[in-house]
Amino acid sequence: MPFKAGLELTELQNMTLPEDDNISNDSNDFTEVENGQINSKFISDRESRRSLTNSHLEKKKCDEYIPGTTSLGMSVFNLSNAIMGSGILGLAFALANTGILLFLLLLVSVTLLSIYSIYLLLMCSKETGCMVYEKLGEQVFGTPGKMIVFGSTSLQNVGAMLSYLFIVKNELPSAIKFLMGKEESFSAWYVDGRILVVTVTFGIILPLCLLKNLGYLGYTSGFSLSCMVFFLIVVIYKKFQISCYELGLNATSPILSNSSEHEHMCKPKYVIFNSKTVYALPTIAFAFVCHPSVLPIYSELKDRSQKKMQLVSNISFFAMFVMYFMTAIFGYLTFYDNVQSDLLHKYQSKDDILILTVRLAVIVAVILTVPVLFFTVRSSLFELARKTKFDLCRHVVVTFVLLVIINLLVIFIPTMKDIFGVVGVTSANMLIFILPSSLYLKITHQDGARLTQRIWASLFLALGIMFSLVSIPLVIYDWVQSGGSTEGH
Repeated sequence: MPFKAGLELTELQNMTLPEDDNISNDSNDFTEVENGQINSKFISDRESRRSLTNSHLEKKKCDEYIPGTTSLGMSVFNLSNAIMGSGILGLAFALANTGILLFLLLLVSVTLLSIYSIYLLLMCSKETGCMVYEKLGEQVFGTPGKMIVFGSTSLQNVGAMLSYLFIVKNELPSAIKFLMGKEESFSAWYVDGRILVVTVTFGIILPLCLLKNLGYLGYTSGFSLSCMVFFLIVVIYKKFQISCYELGLNATSPILSNSSEHEHMCKPKYVIFNSKTVYALPTIAFAFVCHPSVLPIYSELKDRSQKKMQLVSNISFFAMFVMYFMTAIFGYLTFYDNVQSDLLHKYQSKDDILILTVRLAVIVAVILTVPVLFFTVRSSLFELARKTKFDLCRHVVVTFVLLVIINLLVIFIPTMKDIFGVVGVTSANMLIFILPSSLYLKITHQDGARLTQRIWASLFLALGIMFSLVSIPLVIYDWVQSGGSTEGH
């Protein structure tokens, strides 16, 4: 039966559209000719219906709807786990090089901007139906989008692995010396951090990474978060145990022999600008990156909605803001200008069981967390290469080569601030600022009703680009000027 010229669009949408190959040119089947002219209204309606159908098919090929089963409280715990990481160890160093007021301003700004970027990410997920970051990038920007998202998330995970292994390199020698009853100045090849990190990597981490399934290691994230909470408690407690005056007496610097100079050093600074200030923002950004985990957590949320996931995000970021600020301020007020980029390394474990315990807890936590991150990077690499079928030889070779590269980087990178700096100005900036805003602007580019939201997203994108243009040259300039300073490590 031929379509009628006056058929409404809503009726057309409810009908089944034939495949393009089956569309006949016979005017009796699909068009109506009036006085030798094809009815333009029908053509318009048919094209609109086909456009809607194709749009629906594009959305369907991203992700099917699967109901979540995770409660709001557990989702908050999971997202807090995703946010929390080794970045907490570098925040006191960032504060020491910005001052209390400037650091607080930066911390509040990054927290609010991160929450806004989660909002944009959730909006993009709602519009496309995608629950995986790489799929979202591919859906909006095609293969280049998928590659950019893969590169950013992989660099972020590699940076996290580097920082974790750097903790092993810094902290394990001190723990072993304490257990052996040796002084901190004791030096032997078997307590060299570089040798120990290689030994741990290929003795413990490699066998775990070679397993086909690392699902059970996901439970270590809870242990890792517990270790960081324990670390915060110890930092607060030690502030009231360690006197800045005692630190001055133990220092060998001639500057500190002058009591007035020492008194000045033990006073908190509120606004500071120096060559290391440039690392503050990248370090804070690195500490707040959790974006690759947001969509998976969202997909598992029970009775999920954008509003409910935004609440999960707000609670998690506020909790981490409090924890980060307390760690930074108490760490800074303990060591002041002497604080290092790895705050835990500044505490001496000699005859101090509490410090030894927190050191061992953090070391065990990061060792068990590295395989989980490694598994994610390797799986993404195989997915990108379309080599998803398990092959033992390829599995072993890729694992070994990646671990060798990561260990070489850990051995030759002088300080953790370099890791935080590089990852902060690259992948963290992409994941927090540039990608969410770019995806949102692309998805809504024809939606005139969202002009205000698009203006804000454009400003957010501009901020991310400006952050890259300013921070990257300054980090490179500091490398050249400092000549690879090791901060006494």
